[in-house]
Amino acid sequence: MYNESLVKRGEVLLDFDVIDNWYSELEKMNKGKEGRKFVYPDSFIKLLGYMRAYFHLPYRQTEGVVRKHTSNTLPSVPDYSNISRRINRLNIKINDDDDDKSSLQYDDYFVIAIDSTGIKISNRGEWIRHKWNVKRGYLKIHVAVDIKKKRILSLQVTSEQVHDGTVLPQLIDDITIKQNKVIDTAIMDGSYDSNKNFQLLSFRGINPAIKVRKNSRCKNTNHYLRNKTVKMQKKNNLQQWKDSVSYGQRWIAETVFSCIKRMFGEYVTAIRFENMVKELILKASLYNWFQSIAIR
Repeated sequence: MYNESLVKRGEVLLDFDVIDNWYSELEKMNKGKEGRKFVYPDSFIKLLGYMRAYFHLPYRQTEGVVRKHTSNTLPSVPDYSNISRRINRLNIKINDDDDDKSSLQYDDYFVIAIDSTGIKISNRGEWIRHKWNVKRGYLKIHVAVDIKKKRILSLQVTSEQVHDGTVLPQLIDDITIKQNKVIDTAIMDGSYDSNKNFQLLSFRGINPAIKVRKNSRCKNTNHYLRNKTVKMQKKNNLQQWKDSVSYGQRWIAETVFSCIKRMFGEYVTAIRFENMVKELILKASLYNWFQSIAIR
């Protein structure tokens, strides 16, 4: 089963069936468009973006792959600069299945794990950074993962200075409002421990499974759910609380980070911040695609 899913990944990445719908897709894209018409459909450009991310190809080598394998079947071959511009202008979504509103399952109750990790903005080694005093920092990606299917439901990209807890509202609103999905429980570590986050989860009808800080105390100014969580973790056994909320499933988010970094690397190749965000969203989209293949 697992071996077959890995084989299917290669089939997906080298699938040029988009050529069959080439002209029909271009006709829809160019309908009512002013100025120069599109020459290459978005589905084809997106496929090239997936190939580039998975095989760690620069844009010039990506052009070479297209030229070698499709030169006899395509009207023309895009050059590397055109591939770069089009990929960075794509409207990529993490879950393409959500494009069809009729396919949304409104009665599904998700248990999610939320966490963050760092991504280097350069592939330079630590020795180079120390020798030349290069301070380029890193990005932080914040994800909400469906623990059942191990798929990313929401992703936010910020600078390293942004605290994890402040990104929680964006992740929750993306799932509950934009995707119109119902969250049953949200599992998080102590970096998300704040009254505002407990209030937000309570307002959304979500059960908070947050490990509070060690010095937490019950206060009148606290949200009642936070005081309740403090009592359960302090007066009762902490391990009992973890078992009651399945806190160990939070590590599924760490598994997702590990998979993404092993498949795509621990760094981004883009230079502009908006292009870095686009690159990370594309990688998360491809990860979800691979995960859907493994589940079938």
